[in-house]
Formats: sequence, C-alpha cells, structure tokens
Amino acid sequence: MSGQEEWHNSPIGVFDSGVGGLTVAREIMRQLPNERIVYFGDTARVPYGNKSKETVTKFSRQIVNFLKKQEVKAIVVACNTVSAYALEELEQETDIPIIGVMKPGARAAILATKNKKVGVIATEATVHSGIYTRYIKENDANVSTLERACPLFVPLVEEGLWEDPVTDEIARRYLSELIDSGIDTLILGCTHYPMLRSTVAKIMGEGVTLVNPAYETARELKMLLAEKGLESEHRPGLGTELYRFYVSDGAEKFKQLANSILTYGILSAKVVNIEEY
Repeated sequence: MSGQEEWHNSPIGVFDSGVGGLTVAREIMRQLPNERIVYFGDTARVPYGNKSKETVTKFSRQIVNFLKKQEVKAIVVACNTVSAYALEELEQETDIPIIGVMKPGARAAILATKNKKVGVIATEATVHSGIYTRYIKENDANVSTLERACPLFVPLVEEGLWEDPVTDEIARRYLSELIDSGIDTLILGCTHYPMLRSTVAKIMGEGVTLVNPAYETARELKMLLAEKGLESEHRPGLGTELYRFYVSDGAEKFKQLANSILTYGILSAKVVNIEEY
C-alpha cells in the first residue's frame, strides 16, 4: 500500500470539552460512513465555557498534539468555545486541515432566516467573543443577532438530564428574552445543546427554526476531504476499529452517555493523561 493510500485511510480527529462533540461525531458517522474517527472528550476539565481564552487555547493545543499522535488526517473542533477562542491559532500552528463548527452554523442560519432576526444560545465564552454575530454580519449585514449565554446547559447535558423538569425550568428562564425578541431562527451554538433540542423547540414554538451546526459541520468536512483528496474511498474491512474514544476522566460515565447519543455501540473509552501532551 502506498503512503498516499495509507493517509486516505487515516482517521479524522474530533474533540470537545465533553460529550457534546458526539453530536458532531454522530453526523460524521451518518454522512461519511467510510471514515474512521478518533474522538477525545476533555471530561476532567469540562465545561470550557467559563474559562479564559488562554486556558481554552492551552487545553486545545494539548488535545491537538494528542490527536496528531493518533495520525489523524484532519481535525474537527467540535466545540464552539474552542472555535471562538482558539481556532485561528490552531489553524496557523497545525499542518493538517482543521475546521470548527461556527462558520457552518452561521451560514446555515443566514439561509434559514426569513425576517433577518437570528438568535444564538451558547456558552458564556462564545457569547463574550461575539464571533457568531461577526460571522453573520460578514456574510449578510442585514441580519440582526441576539446572543444569550446558557451556562447551565452543558452541566445538565453532562449529567444526562436532557428531559427533566429542572432543565425545562432553566431553559424557560434562559429563552424568555429570545421569545420576546421576534427571532425566527435560533442557532444551537454549543455542541451539547442538540441534546436539549426537543426542550428548546417546545419552549421557542413552531415559528422558530433551530439550526444544528453539527449537521452543517459534517457537510463541510465532506467537502474539505474531497477538495484535499483525503476522503477514504472504501469502507474499512471487517475487524478494523472504526471509532476510538478517549477521555481525560470518567470513562464509564462517558461510555453510558455516549451510547445514548450514538446509534453505534461504544465498547470502551480509554482515559488519557492529556496534561502530558
């Protein structure tokens, strides 16, 4: 086998602060069934949304170093906070293709909105960065945005409280301002949030289109691999390990949550000392 063919068959690296990025991995599995995936969830240090830019960038570099050791051919930053704070630096420092989740989500929202009013729910870090508003304005100056931080959503998802009265009550408080604003499109601006999609949809009502950047990111990855000539042309053979999962803590809890998010059964998740990278 030539080196180029081996590179074709190398896995895609996907990482997030915890289980949220599995919503992106799930879409990659659906849309790119020939591709192998190495997933890393930084479960020891979740959430990222209340941490500084410097800390998020440091954590992200460690994870990219780890994924490069796994010989991935491309990296998907399946975390909006990292996309907001560290993606530009990671792109400059990394010699393999790397994409985030924000630009695909922003583009999808612009296409979806009819009244040019778009809401964004995200972590405090993502909202503070204002990057969704910037991306949207760069592509359509007529679209107005309203961003709202929902800091408790990530811990609720990490605890598996996707459909729970507590989650409903917190979501109503977070979303009340957005309901009153007249938006017709809402970006789920954190990869954990699609797990709360039914709750958010119920509160926002039928008149609001929810944009899931995970779906759009998988589409963008497909185009990127084709453009770079990196797509895997054949389904890996029987006995090949299609998907590998790594975490920084709590492998058993991660495995339970992951199995409820993914249709593909996860047999194991290995704990990595990410501080070493």
